[in-house]
Amino acid sequence: MSSVLDGFGGDVIAPDAAEYASASRSLLASGSPVCVLRPKTVEDVRTGVRFAAGTGLVLSVRGGGHSFPGFGTNDGGVVIDLGELADVEVLDAERHLVRIGGGATWGQVAAALAPHGLAISSGDTKSVGVGGLTLTGGIGWKVRKFGLALDSVAGAEVVTADGEIVYASATEHPDLFWAIRGGGGNFGIVTAFDFVAHPTTDVFYGRIAFPAADVAAVLAGWADHLRAAPDELTSIASFANPFAGGPKAPIEIHVTFDGDDPAQAARAIDPIRRLGTVLEDDVTLTPYAETLVDGMAPPPGIQLVTRSAFVDQDQVPEILRILAEVGASEGSPYIAVRSVGAAVSRVPSDATAFAHRRAELMVATTTVGPQPVVDAARPGLEAIWDRLAPHVSGLYANFLSSATEEDVAGIYPAETHRRLSGVKRRYDPGNLFARNHNVRG
Repeated sequence: MSSVLDGFGGDVIAPDAAEYASASRSLLASGSPVCVLRPKTVEDVRTGVRFAAGTGLVLSVRGGGHSFPGFGTNDGGVVIDLGELADVEVLDAERHLVRIGGGATWGQVAAALAPHGLAISSGDTKSVGVGGLTLTGGIGWKVRKFGLALDSVAGAEVVTADGEIVYASATEHPDLFWAIRGGGGNFGIVTAFDFVAHPTTDVFYGRIAFPAADVAAVLAGWADHLRAAPDELTSIASFANPFAGGPKAPIEIHVTFDGDDPAQAARAIDPIRRLGTVLEDDVTLTPYAETLVDGMAPPPGIQLVTRSAFVDQDQVPEILRILAEVGASEGSPYIAVRSVGAAVSRVPSDATAFAHRRAELMVATTTVGPQPVVDAARPGLEAIWDRLAPHVSGLYANFLSSATEEDVAGIYPAETHRRLSGVKRRYDPGNLFARNHNVRG
């Protein structure tokens, strides 16, 4: 490998290495990079960035490797795999300030913070990377109480395109700090995040299932209840699961009540139980770290196509009506509707590069199957999203399988995009960090 890598203290995995086959692929994509670099220090990351920039090769950055478009690998380029930078350290117990390596996963974070009685609002899957999720949002089981994952970020160590190491916060490189909270991996490699965690208890967590015939009524009542429910209640409605009967699959309302008081939890959750005929109810007091589920890698040859969008309050009834109708039809994708609002909506829309603060819900559809099945389903999926389009407002980057210019425009409204372009020109004018929902300078 080039002498530019002299002094690189991590692992350099070339195509002839025994581990190359696993190192070159991410969870949802295969690749054939020239090499995979696994840095052990921020200085190694700097060396890797300068190597990629000097060679002119495509650069991919991998954290947890869950990117639906496969950003974590490439063909013929360089992959910097941050998996070794996964330390979780409580910097200040009184302020609940926590430093987390850019390659950590949320399962590692939850497990490390549990003995301290702390947690961070994050996603809901253990193997998802802290970096990828945080840089573009972070909607999980504490979102209505504590906001997005990126809302808890106090600062970040970033390696920029010229190989410099900078610290971004409200007072240092504030433009970069604004941009990395929602702008994805466009501006550099975050090697460490400083989060303000919060004290946590066990939580009431589980699902309540109703017959498929109740979908329309349950969805409408669920959304109405969440609008007035306490911030401690976060919920997801999912239905048309192709592995549980498709249009005949039960509608499942997944809930987390962020607290361990059974009476308070019952007051928040019982109205959901009264929305229809309950088939199953397994809500129970659970350690927060156990609410995060194991991520599943699809079997070889299986594709996932995921699309998402946000819904403002005035469009909720029509969106839910359409989704209930779609979910009852043969060939429906798997549908999930996530509650947002509450703490997310109390942050000004221009405070971070995540701009969709007024949304009440986030809708996602997932189509799963071998390539021919997925291809055959695309026209129907396009028709569904054509119906939804007049009633949605923007896209959620973490639940998108594509990365078109239209996607980028949906993720970043015009004024947000303009500001991000300015930050891009300052920190990455050559667009080294292009394997993302790319913003150009």
